[in-house]
Amino acid sequence: MLIDSHCHLNFSELATNLDEYLQLMYDNKVDLALCVATRPDNIEEVIKLAEANGNLFATVGIHPDEKLPDFNLTCEYLVQYSSHPKVIAIGETGLDYYWNKDADMSWQHNRFQIHIDAAKKTGLPLVVHTRESAADAWQMLKEGQIESCGTVIHCFTENLDWARKFLDIGCYISFSGIVTFKNAKDIQEAAKFVPLDRILVETDAPYLAPVPYRGKLNHPALVLHTAQFLADLRQVHLEEIAVATTDNFFKLFKKANALVRGGKLEWLM
Repeated sequence: MLIDSHCHLNFSELATNLDEYLQLMYDNKVDLALCVATRPDNIEEVIKLAEANGNLFATVGIHPDEKLPDFNLTCEYLVQYSSHPKVIAIGETGLDYYWNKDADMSWQHNRFQIHIDAAKKTGLPLVVHTRESAADAWQMLKEGQIESCGTVIHCFTENLDWARKFLDIGCYISFSGIVTFKNAKDIQEAAKFVPLDRILVETDAPYLAPVPYRGKLNHPALVLHTAQFLADLRQVHLEEIAVATTDNFFKLFKKANALVRGGKLEWLM
């Protein structure tokens, strides 16, 4: 069993052929996928996908790249979705200094803090995006005392030192197809170090397809290649990575654990 812990099946590149990608998941023994919201206008899209497909779950959140000057995010806005049985996390949230070069980044910090507050209020884990912002993201998570809700640093692209720092404050680390790229030596070093009980795998589909599909459309079934790469990198069997990342997913996303392992989920595939 494998789980894609972060994808965007609602994006048009995948949504137009959703049945095909769900079948490919089944064929490749990728049993579950977490569909991640990025904007106010796609939160309900990902929830509807999760409602319609037993093996999909949803998050609620606003990506840090989205400025949305006419939208006022509040903690209550995020919390209102938390009672839905298939909403299992808050995010994707975080900080991104790569695309945003504003002199004043307080708007991103304020939004991130709202997500942190919502996670702590609901008990749902945070799905965190960082890009050229690890120091500030780490500081906010540390000060936010997020251990009670849990956090995953998705699509980890930092080095070993930052992996240690995020692990020290209780975060899980998720690796995408980027770890398979030849020039990703720092990420690979971190991937060898992260304890087996704190590691997740993801696609971030439709982006970042792993080798040998780099540059092509990504989809949840391809998480198999990332998992196999991690197994080879760590010199263990694929089954060990599959079991560990699945167990970690359910430890972090407790609502999914209650539904799937508690036998309360009606499988629709």
